[in-house]
Amino acid sequence: MVICSWGNNGGHRPQVAMPLSVYSDEHFMNEAYKLAIQAKEEDEIPVGAIVICENKIIGKGYNQTEKLNDVTAHAEILAITAAQNYLGAKYLKGCTMFVTLEPCIMCAGGLYWAQLDRLVYGASDNMRGFTKIKQKVLHAKTSFEEGVMAKECGDLVKIFFKELRK
Repeated sequence: MVICSWGNNGGHRPQVAMPLSVYSDEHFMNEAYKLAIQAKEEDEIPVGAIVICENKIIGKGYNQTEKLNDVTAHAEILAITAAQNYLGAKYLKGCTMFVTLEPCIMCAGGLYWAQLDRLVYGASDNMRGFTKIKQKVLHAKTSFEEGVMAKECGDLVKIFFKELRK
């Protein structure tokens, strides 16, 4: 919530709590986080991804490698496919992906070919994340930001693997 002062009431300015924009990075990451929770409930590694265009969700995905018996059924790949089907195009120019965990190299390659404008991810993946290699993997026109809801996204993955090891 954002606190705003407004109005003139005899020199007193009331403090009013204003909600964050529904188009904020946190709002969209929260939508991806809901998908990660769904993945966890289905005993999949809890990663969720959405693709937005003009502030509208046009593609969603969550990890389904176990369910589909497909090692490529990562949240990002499924969200890319859904968004491309929605747009009827293979390129996602003008689109942003929000994903709860830093994409692996396979998913970053898919994002490269889809020519996404922007990537936003929550938690870093210190073992398999695309930023761990020493060369650019994303398309030259793709910008990326990290750390949106990083703690929540990272904790979800840590809890999943802790429960898995029991």
